[in-house]
Amino acid sequence: MRILVGHASAHGSTAEISQRIAEVLRNQGATVDVERMGRIADVGGYDAVVLGSAIYNQAWLPEATEFVRRHRDDLLSRPVWLFSVGMSAGLPRLLRGPAHRSQDRHLAAALRDVVRPRGHLLLSGVTRPDLLPGAAGLLFRGIGGHFGDYRDWAGVETWARQIARELAEGPAVASAGS
Repeated sequence: MRILVGHASAHGSTAEISQRIAEVLRNQGATVDVERMGRIADVGGYDAVVLGSAIYNQAWLPEATEFVRRHRDDLLSRPVWLFSVGMSAGLPRLLRGPAHRSQDRHLAAALRDVVRPRGHLLLSGVTRPDLLPGAAGLLFRGIGGHFGDYRDWAGVETWARQIARELAEGPAVASAGS
């Protein structure tokens, strides 16, 4: 089984998550290539595709949305999983749930109907002061946001193992609730 894990990462967090997904898939017996989406010319040689992007303004990065549009037909003809990396876990408790649901709704409207993925994982990444300069950082702190590394590595690994299981079970299996 040959799998492509493509990513669009602004500061490296999404790329590191892609590497972890690839590591788990390799441990499950797959041959996996990891590449930045802007450098991928063709997905035709892959049996399955996992794509992830950082989220800015409740949307995937332009590099990622352009990739999905450019390769839409090829993506529709093979199993695809998506993951998105935002910062909702760094928000105060009262804002986390609404922010997470809002991001999920926006991403669903923008991507799920385009490539019909088997699953989507919405994660939080790393939030550092240098990534939110000026007014954005002041606003984040002003609402009670906390900087930190919010990547859920156990959740990422569980999700990647689920992908491997579904691929092993065959094309008729679809992710439930992911």
